[in-house]
Amino acid sequence: MFKRILIANRGEIAVRIVRACRELDIETVAVYSEADRESLHVKYADYAYLVGPPPSIQSYLAIDRILDAVKKSGADAVHPGYGFLAENSEFAAACEDAGVTFIGPSPKVIDQMGDKVKARAVMKAAGVPVVPGSDILESEDEVKKAAETVGYPFMLKAAAGGGGKGLRMVRSSREIVSAYRAVRSEAASFFGDPRLYIEKYIDRPRHVEVQILADRHGKVVHLYDRDCSIQRRHQKIIEECPAAALDYRARRNIGRVAIQGARAVGYVGVGTLEFLLDRNMTFYFLEMNTRLQVEHAVTERVVGIDLVKAQIEVAAGSYLPWRQRHIKPTGHAIECRIYAEDPESDFMPCPGRIEGLRLPEGLGVRNDCGVYEGAEVPIHYDPMIAKLIVWGEDRVEAIIRMRRALREYQVRGIKTNIPFHQWILRHPRFMAGDFNTGFIDDEYRYMHKEEILPHKDIALASAAIAALGREQERAVLMLARGAAEKSRWRDSGRRVSLRSLPGAPGKGWKS
Repeated sequence: MFKRILIANRGEIAVRIVRACRELDIETVAVYSEADRESLHVKYADYAYLVGPPPSIQSYLAIDRILDAVKKSGADAVHPGYGFLAENSEFAAACEDAGVTFIGPSPKVIDQMGDKVKARAVMKAAGVPVVPGSDILESEDEVKKAAETVGYPFMLKAAAGGGGKGLRMVRSSREIVSAYRAVRSEAASFFGDPRLYIEKYIDRPRHVEVQILADRHGKVVHLYDRDCSIQRRHQKIIEECPAAALDYRARRNIGRVAIQGARAVGYVGVGTLEFLLDRNMTFYFLEMNTRLQVEHAVTERVVGIDLVKAQIEVAAGSYLPWRQRHIKPTGHAIECRIYAEDPESDFMPCPGRIEGLRLPEGLGVRNDCGVYEGAEVPIHYDPMIAKLIVWGEDRVEAIIRMRRALREYQVRGIKTNIPFHQWILRHPRFMAGDFNTGFIDDEYRYMHKEEILPHKDIALASAAIAALGREQERAVLMLARGAAEKSRWRDSGRRVSLRSLPGAPGKGWKS
């Protein structure tokens, strides 16, 4: 096992890794920019090294400065967390050259999966279904020719893209020129790689991903699935485990396919295969994230495995102690990402000093927090300051518990997206599990800068629920609970009567 690990990251994920290392009796080294001198991860770690000024390109993305901190601290491994250098093959290779272990897959695998076109080809060869699309396209004319084969609408994507950047939907040939120039410019700016390709647009899909874990000795297991369909501008907002949209057969198939894909690239460590799920329960490979995911906590809560500790142990050469049949999901978990942003001003970042902070507590509530009362939230980095995770025996209980936790959550001094989460958690479509990646676009409209109002129909529905009181809301929740119970009985192969489900009306009821 490692003696000392340097954490090449900041915020809540750095704090999360420090805690896992302490349980493994491993010393930790934090790195920080001048803006993060008083940050929580710096206070938690055993050692800390300044790596540069506030801009991330001069600090957290500066490979030479990170490696200098590794050398000075005597660390024998580096954990990249997520974001920054987590999926940078050059950094992984530099760590190997410096004689320290990079806690993640090999540089070759990072390169393969970081290039979306290469990843599609590898997965297709491994028997993993992929979205119909093209190879690399070098000009607007090539995009037009490929569009004739793929069809409209389609997604124009950066080959090295990710995180919701470097992609546009194209609905007709008239939009190709402007979309091509915009995506190419964005791809070159964000990823240093202007190559593009297209994929067929799948209308209103669910975004479902599978967590995998693999050791250096050839064992690969999956830790079930997550639904990450609640997104804004292609960025995940709320995640759930397991994915309520999958039945038993689809869950078994998508898990098997994810293991196939991981084996095809010789994957080692923690990773995630992301899929799009259409209305016919057909799934298509989207991309593979060769790192720990932001939403890993919901999987941990449901399967009972500490993914960060497992990631570190696998990197040290340990065997996975589990077979697939040993890993069983229990209950349901939901995560809300807490951002320092103002929902009433088009979700603009809201940096500043946190004057007051009260975190929710109680049974089934977990806080992964990167700030404290009196901390400064800088403008230089991603505005996510915390993640709130709750667990319940089923999805309905998890929703109710999350609502309670959000009511208790108080942040003073800056604005956050907590009210936005409260709106989603009380939405009838979310409660019933009837949503897709277009949910926020469909139901949340910007009316003017001073105020954000829901879509007209949803406003009427919300007013109706408010007028009818808690009984109406309870009815929607009971129907959702009944649907979940019915699905669970069906998956077990047993027959069930609708009248026996929780919340079903009495004699004479007709669906």
